[in-house]
Amino acid sequence: MPTEEDRRDPSKEPASPPSEVTPGAEEDGSAPPSPAEKKKEEPPFTPVDDPYGPYDDPYGYSPYTTETAAETPSETSPEEGAVAKAAEPPSPPPPAVTTTEDADEDEEGMLRMSFLEHLEELRRRLLYALAGLGIAFAVSLSFSEPLWNIVRQPAAVALSSLGYKDTDLVFTSPMDSFTIIWMKLPLLTGIFLGSPWLLYQVWAFVAPGLYKRERRFAAPFIICSAGLFIAGGLFAYFVAFRFGLTFLLGIGRDVGVRPMITITDYFNIFVNVILGIAVVFELPILIFFLTLLRIASPKFLINNARYAVLGIVALAAVITPTADVFNLMIFSVPMVLLYFVGVFASYLLVLSRENRKFPWKTFLIAVAVPLLLAGAGVYIAIARYGFKLVGYWPFLVR
Repeated sequence: MPTEEDRRDPSKEPASPPSEVTPGAEEDGSAPPSPAEKKKEEPPFTPVDDPYGPYDDPYGYSPYTTETAAETPSETSPEEGAVAKAAEPPSPPPPAVTTTEDADEDEEGMLRMSFLEHLEELRRRLLYALAGLGIAFAVSLSFSEPLWNIVRQPAAVALSSLGYKDTDLVFTSPMDSFTIIWMKLPLLTGIFLGSPWLLYQVWAFVAPGLYKRERRFAAPFIICSAGLFIAGGLFAYFVAFRFGLTFLLGIGRDVGVRPMITITDYFNIFVNVILGIAVVFELPILIFFLTLLRIASPKFLINNARYAVLGIVALAAVITPTADVFNLMIFSVPMVLLYFVGVFASYLLVLSRENRKFPWKTFLIAVAVPLLLAGAGVYIAIARYGFKLVGYWPFLVR
């Protein structure tokens, strides 16, 4: 027990028990920082705009952030980083690059029309077509008698070539002459005369569904389609109808059968042959139009050409007024040639879409050589062998 002297002598004071080392103390024995020093060492807080107002969010939203938190990335393990990256929403795809041609198709493309608007457009085009047909009918009506002489001329030539003296047609009803000469014939002539206007109305109805670069085919479509329609009528008048009529009228000549043709029957056959072949001559335009709408392609048309030829022959058998093979060939061969002309036009359209050029120089040479040879043969036949040209098939007779 210490005495009073020991208490007064500081050197004899008992050693204090060792103090416990507080957590966070430095390993070198220095004293831990005081709370005031800790507060100084903490990074300053930077306030941010709080979209929810200047109050603390009880669910953990903090309107404050530290500069070091924004600058120093958090240390995470590779596994945690992969999980966080997988949880992130995918970035939006980059905007599609539109070319000038696509923009043109979007801006100047097909017109959006409702079903009733299509019906209204169809009604308007039909009225325009009927108005043009009425004008062509009125013009043709003033030339009815000269037109009838042109229509009856194949019958007169056929009867004369068969040895018949009477080449006039007859009628059995008082209204036959008026109906045929003054009504049906001007209407038929008006169809051919007004065909460019009628085909323009067809194109005007279809054009709103085409792109701007496809509408430039308007003029070629009208010119070619009207030209082929008229060419088909001329081919039927000068070639097909004359051969078929001569064959039909000559069937009973050797057995004492004399023909007596009524104008009604004659005109019905005339209209069927003329209009039938004129419509068939539109086959290249149809093929071109299907290619324009991307419904058909040249490769498809060539691969299925045998089926097309079969259908053409069947159609020619229906159109031709006779059942013999010779007249069937007269009808079917030009139609087959027109089919391949349409395939060629379709191929040119595909080349134009692909920005490729057709070797026109080689093609024109290949076409010109046979034509020159044929012309030379006709000249030799006329100059040396006494042949002459006539206005009907075969056009070159002796």
